[in-house]
Amino acid sequence: MAVFTALTREDITGFLAHHSLGELVAYEGIATGIENTNYFVDTTTGRFVLTVFERLTFRQLPFYLELMRHLARRTLPVPEPQENRSGSLLSELRGKPAAIVTRVEGVAVERPTVEQCARIGALLARMHLEARDFPHFQPNLRGIGWWKTVLPQLERFVDDATYHFLAEEVIFQDSFHRSPVYETLPQGPVHGDLFRDNVLWQGGPESTRVGGVIDFYFAGCTTWLYDLAVTINDWGVDPADGAFDMPRARALMNAYHAVRPLTPQEREVWRATLRGAALRFWISRLYDLHLPRHAHVLKPHDPKRFELTLRRRIADPELPWPDA
Repeated sequence: MAVFTALTREDITGFLAHHSLGELVAYEGIATGIENTNYFVDTTTGRFVLTVFERLTFRQLPFYLELMRHLARRTLPVPEPQENRSGSLLSELRGKPAAIVTRVEGVAVERPTVEQCARIGALLARMHLEARDFPHFQPNLRGIGWWKTVLPQLERFVDDATYHFLAEEVIFQDSFHRSPVYETLPQGPVHGDLFRDNVLWQGGPESTRVGGVIDFYFAGCTTWLYDLAVTINDWGVDPADGAFDMPRARALMNAYHAVRPLTPQEREVWRATLRGAALRFWISRLYDLHLPRHAHVLKPHDPKRFELTLRRRIADPELPWPDA
């Protein structure tokens, strides 16, 4: 979340006029994140988050919004998009796509506990299972195709050894994605970005009650194992060096497996999938650092963290896996 398009009170009041959400009381830009413009919006009927989409198109967005509504209506802790007076979840603001969703309450944690990691593992598995009958399809737009497209644009910003390492890993992942075993992996809609800052805990940083899972705008259809790898590469590691914190990592894996049992084929490709999840965020953070867009409020992320994570996932002598 970030502010690329600065909105005025008049902008937001005009937007709300096309919804049945009451009158504007207060609004505030949200600084965290790097993709879209986001504002907290309080009205006489409730608290919401208004998003102006800076990259996603009118054609792409219905997938994300419908997926959020699908999960919210399955009683998962997910913000629910609100229809405008025309019955659409998607509107236009300043010539760009925009949507408004219910605001979920809670705080993000920097150092999750073992119990919190277990809760996230179980919740992620439930999200996968509840989305099995979601009727819409959209590929992972930050998947292997995007990596291959973006990598050449980064060559002038990194040293030769780093670029060579990135290129070799993209080639490895391309081969993996074309392999027969890849086709056997369970898949469906995934969150794609279930980092610690995208989960809010109700009751404070020590709580085990999830107030909400936010920021579904990297969702897409791909393997569930990839979504698990993205999640554990953040929740189950020491951010300083990317090394697994085994108690937290195993708690997450065991809780996920208890809800959606992992398959032998998934175990076979676990390292390759963890590497791909790390590569995705190393490339995207390099891209956002070196090819940034102008924003009124923006906090970029350090790409070094996921370089360290990728190198760890290649060399790790042991990977977390559910107990037998």
